[in-house]
Amino acid sequence: MELSDRKKRILKAIVETFVQTAEPVGSKTIAADTKLGLSSATIRNEMAELTSLGYLEQPHTSAGRVPSPQGYRMYVNELMNEHKLSLQETQEINKALKQKMSQLDQLLADAGKLVSDLTNYPAYTLAAPPPNTVLKRFDCIYVDRNTVIAVAMLDNNTVKNKLMSFPEGVDEAFVKKLGSVFNANFTGIKSSDINPTLISAAERSLGDEIGAVAALSGFAINALEEPVPKKAFIAGASNLLTQPEYKDVEKAHRLLSYISEGKDLMQIPPPEDSSGIRIMIGPENIAEELKDSGVVVASYDLGNNTQGLIGVVGPTRMDYAKVAAYLSYIADGLKRLALGSDIKPQLEDTVHREEG
Repeated sequence: MELSDRKKRILKAIVETFVQTAEPVGSKTIAADTKLGLSSATIRNEMAELTSLGYLEQPHTSAGRVPSPQGYRMYVNELMNEHKLSLQETQEINKALKQKMSQLDQLLADAGKLVSDLTNYPAYTLAAPPPNTVLKRFDCIYVDRNTVIAVAMLDNNTVKNKLMSFPEGVDEAFVKKLGSVFNANFTGIKSSDINPTLISAAERSLGDEIGAVAALSGFAINALEEPVPKKAFIAGASNLLTQPEYKDVEKAHRLLSYISEGKDLMQIPPPEDSSGIRIMIGPENIAEELKDSGVVVASYDLGNNTQGLIGVVGPTRMDYAKVAAYLSYIADGLKRLALGSDIKPQLEDTVHREEG
């Protein structure tokens, strides 16, 4: 059923009032505090219909109403105004990001803290190197007649190494040529491209009679196919305790345990669009621990085929527009820094496009 404009305006007012107060909203409050131009009785009747349609819920202990997950989804999709960051906010974010660009791990950790400080909700950041990486460079280091260190550098900046044994014996000249031949034949390709034909061609080029190329190929395949562990950085988990929704100790403990695990946050779906925002409300979340929470996630490009994610977990009544604006702006700043360009020097409209 399509909601009337009046119902939509009332629902919007209720959501925004509840976001600010965390208290059930009554018809008199809406009639007095908004410019709807409607009587309390009219608003009360509309609220009753919105409740029967599933957009509002009535707590047992109150005559007021609170938005349901369905109500929040309607608000996010159709009623929410874009939130534009102030010049002071963008300047403070830019300054904080520029000061932290020493190394990726530190940058992600500090970005999460920045988001948590701005929103007063728990935040997480992670870098997710994708599958199907390619071999960027290969080195062979001579140790002694029977031992060589193989070093594989992948295009996601991961470095793998292995101590290789050659009972037949090798000399430094052979090891140097082995590295050159391997680089000439195997760099810039995926593990699926390494096949017997390629190995045989490299063996002939090297004059390899001891299976050195085959041994290194096996190592290269393992290096390319080994999953790169994602590492989540968590900031401000204790901020949950400042929210009225988490006064229930058991409820707060359950969500805090989930957030603190970190690895569980990696299962939260990223935006479908690589430059987008995803908002998940209550039961839309896959994890049982998040069924009473709201989650906002932004993604950004870190280069080298690596995607970064930054997200916020909080109560379903969070200010989605403001959180999305913060995440969108900070994600863009992280991308610019990671790719070697400057972040936005002045205020620009921060517009987010939400994905369900």
